[in-house]
Amino acid sequence: MVQSTQDSTRSIGTIRAGGLALVAGAVAFMAVFAYLAARFNYPDVLDGSAATVLPALLATGSSGRIAWAFYAFLPLIWIPAGVAAFHGLRHTGEGSMRVAMLFATITALAMMLGLMRWPSIHWELARAYVAESSEQRAVIEAVFLGLNRYLGNYIGEFLGELCVSLFFGLSGRAMLREGSTMPRWVGYLALTTALAGLIGMFRNVTSAVAMVADVNNYLLPVFMIAFGVSLMRYRAVYVA
Repeated sequence: MVQSTQDSTRSIGTIRAGGLALVAGAVAFMAVFAYLAARFNYPDVLDGSAATVLPALLATGSSGRIAWAFYAFLPLIWIPAGVAAFHGLRHTGEGSMRVAMLFATITALAMMLGLMRWPSIHWELARAYVAESSEQRAVIEAVFLGLNRYLGNYIGEFLGELCVSLFFGLSGRAMLREGSTMPRWVGYLALTTALAGLIGMFRNVTSAVAMVADVNNYLLPVFMIAFGVSLMRYRAVYVA
């Protein structure tokens, strides 16, 4: 017998490690999200002005800064997840899964750039804001809003969510092809989550998609766990 995945049994450890990263990442995302929601009114606070957000950020103290730093590095889980998805699904579409793996890598970088502004640049802006005069505060607010638009809305949210949705969509398509050992319902869930993500990423453009974006906040961790468990239970595929 010859393996259709080019000796995929050697990659089973990598596949299962990527699945574990997805499950652990989903749990960690929810934990940090809940912490920031309680301490910082996240994510509603993102729509506030510098006068509201920066003092509140500084008030979270060192524990809040540590939470933001941890949150900023969590997107790294998309890299092992992308590698695991590629090795687990390459036999049903190697070319598309290579592209999916690249989208997962871009997702990690984009989301990290978006989140890292909070424990770094925004933290220093918060320190300066509470110490400066009203004239200087206007300058700080302009910098704060500009960083939110560029690093937050465009890089972290729009680019990051676009790439992760494409990663989900390509992975779901591969899971539904003949020869896949992944549960078909996980493939359909991947396509649903991808579609919700592609629609929800326009929430900063129009409020018409706000409901879809809210639903996607629940779909995302559910799919991450389902996909991660499926990868952890991966079985090598053989063809004659």
